[in-house]
Amino acid sequence: MNKIKQELKMHITQILTLYQNLIMKTQLKVTMSLGVLRFLLLLLLLFFSFSIKSEPIAGQTVVFQILDKITTKVKTFEVAVNDNVHFESLIIEIYACSTNPPEEIPEDFVLLKIFDNINLENSKLIYQGWMISSSPAATPLEHPIYDLWLKDCKIDTDF
Repeated sequence: MNKIKQELKMHITQILTLYQNLIMKTQLKVTMSLGVLRFLLLLLLLFFSFSIKSEPIAGQTVVFQILDKITTKVKTFEVAVNDNVHFESLIIEIYACSTNPPEEIPEDFVLLKIFDNINLENSKLIYQGWMISSSPAATPLEHPIYDLWLKDCKIDTDF
C-alpha cells in the first residue's frame, strides 16, 4: 500500500511538473510574441515619424517691428532676404528666413545681423543669430533704446 502511495505521489508530481512546464512555455511564447509585436510597432512608429515631419519653407521677405523705448513708437519693416534696412542708428542685415508649413504650428525663423552705428566711422555688431517669432524672449535684442521682434516670414506664393 505504501508503495502504491509513493508511485501515485510520483505520478502526480510528474503531472504537475509537466503542467507547470506547459504553462511556462505558453507564457514564454505569449511574452515573446508581445515583444516581437512591440518591436514591430516601434519600428513602424520610427519609420512614420521621420516621414511625417515636413521641412520648413524658405521665405523671401521678413516682417519685423522695432520699438523705440524713448518715444514709445513702433515701426514695422518689410525687408527682402539678402538685403538690409537702416533705422536710426541700427543697420539690420537679413540672411535667411523660413516658416513652418501651414499644417504645422505657426513658427517663423530669421537669420540676421544687427549693427549699431555709434558714429559715422564706428559700427558695432550688437546681434548675430536666429530670431524666432513665437518666442522673442528666447533670442532677444539687448539694446538700451530699441526692441526688435520678428512678426512674419513671407513666402512667395507665385509659382
